[in-house]
Amino acid sequence: MLLILCPHCGPRNSSEFTYQGEGSARPDAEGVSAREWRSYLYERDNTAGPVSEEWFHSAGCRRFLVVERDTTTNDISSVRDRAEV
Repeated sequence: MLLILCPHCGPRNSSEFTYQGEGSARPDAEGVSAREWRSYLYERDNTAGPVSEEWFHSAGCRRFLVVERDTTTNDISSVRDRAEV
């Protein structure tokens, strides 16, 4: 079980959340090639170690969160509301 400390609801089981993927800046859709847009939508680094991820608290406060997690150990170092980042 992965325990995520929601800043609004407190500690919650990861089953309450929907994983949204690695946190990455969205490129300007008008200024990028089709290849760059496809890369943004479908390609992920799949890094082993600390990563910044986006999660949606679908069974709680219904907010998007930024979770700093080590993918090799599942240790979570921080959780922030995406609106505050």
